[in-house]
Amino acid sequence: MAEILAAGKAMERALALLEGGDVVAIPTETVYGLAGDATNGIGVARIFEAKGRPRFNPLIAHVADLAMAERIAHFDPLSRKLAGAFWPGPLTLVLPQRAGNGIHPLVTAGLDTIALRMPKGFGGELIARLGHPLAAPSANSSGRISATTAEAVAADLGDRIRLVVDGGATPVGLESTIVKVEGESVRLLRPGGIAAAEIEAVAGKPLLRGAAAGIEAPGMLASHYAPGAAMRLNTRQIAGGEALLAFGGSRAEGWQDAAALRNLSETGDLREAAANLFAYMQDLDRSGAATIAVEPIPFDGLGEAINDRLSRAAAPRDKTG
Repeated sequence: MAEILAAGKAMERALALLEGGDVVAIPTETVYGLAGDATNGIGVARIFEAKGRPRFNPLIAHVADLAMAERIAHFDPLSRKLAGAFWPGPLTLVLPQRAGNGIHPLVTAGLDTIALRMPKGFGGELIARLGHPLAAPSANSSGRISATTAEAVAADLGDRIRLVVDGGATPVGLESTIVKVEGESVRLLRPGGIAAAEIEAVAGKPLLRGAAAGIEAPGMLASHYAPGAAMRLNTRQIAGGEALLAFGGSRAEGWQDAAALRNLSETGDLREAAANLFAYMQDLDRSGAATIAVEPIPFDGLGEAINDRLSRAAAPRDKTG
């Protein structure tokens, strides 16, 4: 079972786990979060594994200060104004990513935008000490009620994680509000701990509602990651000129003729495969091959999430995809 430590005594233990690629349940002002180093693919994969999250939706990256946020993403004047008014606090901003920001692509689910928030209290102090942003969805099993106490986290995830930091009951008790600035407009992607009217007062304009197209933020209906190449799944034989997304130690017939090859995990480790998934799909998409063939991947554990994302990548493309 997970160890529960009071926030005042948990910093060094939490840092050691995060630096080792593990996850930690931490208090924030919204709900308890299941945190992993957002630059460490294994740590981020552990988040999905512990939650039993059935698909790789994007996660919010939590920052210690505005300087860290601006190293990760491009801020327009209105987004910076909103951050100035509501950070630290329960507002998440969806922003264009900076190239080479170090964020693992599993955090953003292959999108070119990233959701950023600056938490108060222990979470902010932990991020500052770590020196890296933390990916941290709610600390509960996928589909379960979000936890607002350390005891609730331990009752749900206690046999899957090693540490719960006890900061008492969370004061907001509701996930963050997510918004995205689009030119001169501000779009509400998820209601949450800050009322729309408060954001409208700062922005000086009414909020638009809902995503303009597809998936734009955590907590929304998932949409497929769509590479330029076609995707062919559960492949046991490779056609000439196809790129190959491999898994494990046994290769599909004809693999020597693949235009490019990436192996998600030569040892068949699903956690490693999850950590590599988006980056390797992008690598093969850049190879110029018209089709990416994917070897069979088991559905056990994180394999369910891997197969879910692959099936969305292989789905028929609509005209807006």
